[in-house]
Amino acid sequence: MPHKPRFITFEGGEGAGKSTQARLLRDALVDLGLPVLQTREPGGSPGAEELRGLLLSGRIAWSAPAEALLHFAARAEHVEKTIRPALDAGTWVVCDRFADSTMAYQGYGQGADRAMIATLTGLMGISPDVTIVLDVAEHVALARRRARGDMADRYERLDAAFHARVKEGFRAIAQAEQQRCVLVPADGTAPEVHAAVMRALWERIPALLGA
Repeated sequence: MPHKPRFITFEGGEGAGKSTQARLLRDALVDLGLPVLQTREPGGSPGAEELRGLLLSGRIAWSAPAEALLHFAARAEHVEKTIRPALDAGTWVVCDRFADSTMAYQGYGQGADRAMIATLTGLMGISPDVTIVLDVAEHVALARRRARGDMADRYERLDAAFHARVKEGFRAIAQAEQQRCVLVPADGTAPEVHAAVMRALWERIPALLGA
């Protein structure tokens, strides 16, 4: 009997290594013979990618509520055009960021109404099966952000106080939703962190690979 497709997300602040770990997990799942789609937020569909450009460019100083709503507009497109069709087709989905990022960045980081964000998250009608929250020390994250230089986006360029609030937000989310979220230390090398991610997922293998 084919395995039920699962929706797995990676969360964490700037420099946590989400994109790298999403790619490594995708490759590991493919090696297990599973059909996998790797995607990202904001983005992941044509309309959502257009909104990504607006959000990350820094051309407009959005208010915190407007920025949260733009993320959800992009997310609605992503869910309807990419994520849900993939899952319906039997494909596993590995996503670099999802709704937890809006709660951490706009809710904790920028002060947008967290109740509004929680309500909009529920209205999406979809929740990850497992969320890996990559937790990295600030000095490690800062070094990684600096290494990006001119490639850094608007969020990466924000101050240390903002990044500290985001980090605390992700920890609070992981603590409040332990059935879904796994907090994984991410200070090590990419292979070391990937091994920790796989251990965390294997511990939940009945939920992941069950019929």
